[in-house]
Amino acid sequence: MGGKWDATSLPVRPGLYINFVEAAAAQIKGGARGTVALPLFQYGKAAAGEFYTVEKEKEAFDLFGSEAGPVILVLQGGAKEVLVYTVPAAGEGADAVKKQHADLLDEFEARPFNVFVYPDEIVSTLQGEVQNKILSWCTRNRDEGKHFLTVFGGSAADDKNPAAGNTRSTKLADHYAVNLITGVSMNGKEYSSAQFAPYIAGLIAGTGINKSITYTQVRVDDVTKRLKNSEIKSALEAGSLVLVHDGEKVKVEQGLVTGKKKIRAMRARQAVAMDIPKTASESYIGKLDNNADGQVALISAIKAYLERLELNNVLTDIVVGLDPGRKSDGDSVFLMISFTEIDSMERIFLTIQV
Repeated sequence: MGGKWDATSLPVRPGLYINFVEAAAAQIKGGARGTVALPLFQYGKAAAGEFYTVEKEKEAFDLFGSEAGPVILVLQGGAKEVLVYTVPAAGEGADAVKKQHADLLDEFEARPFNVFVYPDEIVSTLQGEVQNKILSWCTRNRDEGKHFLTVFGGSAADDKNPAAGNTRSTKLADHYAVNLITGVSMNGKEYSSAQFAPYIAGLIAGTGINKSITYTQVRVDDVTKRLKNSEIKSALEAGSLVLVHDGEKVKVEQGLVTGKKKIRAMRARQAVAMDIPKTASESYIGKLDNNADGQVALISAIKAYLERLELNNVLTDIVVGLDPGRKSDGDSVFLMISFTEIDSMERIFLTIQV
């Protein structure tokens, strides 16, 4: 167990607690993991209220029949697997639908995954409220030590007006939220940004922790609205995820979260925040003496983990040591960790002399 901690109110549960302190000189960047969480509201003959882990397209068809489309999109995006929850039908009325959405989030909370996404558009009268609740759920989990990205999208009508998508990005601004504002056409069918969001979730989950999704080709025929240069610039400034047709193919313009940081950056934060506590709980908590030797062993293990990331071009400039501002004694150890992550080359400036 890990999570956010406050120096004035230390947690009482045994665990390794990490506080990420962002500094201008060392921003945290990079990362990737492979499991996408997806609730299905229509699921053919599959049982309601069950979890299914799907790794192959055939498995999805066998389980969900003609309703397997969102699961297929996640896998086509590149995710290792899809954690599907078959959502029981809601009762009548808006209150019943709200409860349905709240219940499904509660079901996912106890399951491990790396990216969360809805399979389709949310009814327009509830879209804003439900998306806000999803984001609040995501941020609360982050504070409690569970880290994942959430991918949002909008309706086909929203996609026709990029300003509407950018407004949604502003409302959902967070370092763990991704907001797709572009619809696509594929095999003669149009998908709204909400309907295509599962593919983006799969793309994020399936991208290595030392890679960016910027300029990644998306295997579709076209976007439903080709944006002008000024519209693309406004979208990026708003923290929106935009798909563009460059005249030959459709690609991701830039891998951004709504909090206007890189997806690669947030995935690295999540990797460190999840992997170090997991390793500590398995090998160190309750097993080491809290003395100089034990502290050195813990520091060495964490440094070794970060050095493995360094070898894979994820980060550099690693420093791990005891926090000089807090005394490590009794059953508590306070560490300071810093590093500089390696970003992708995304902007190339040429000066040509003739």
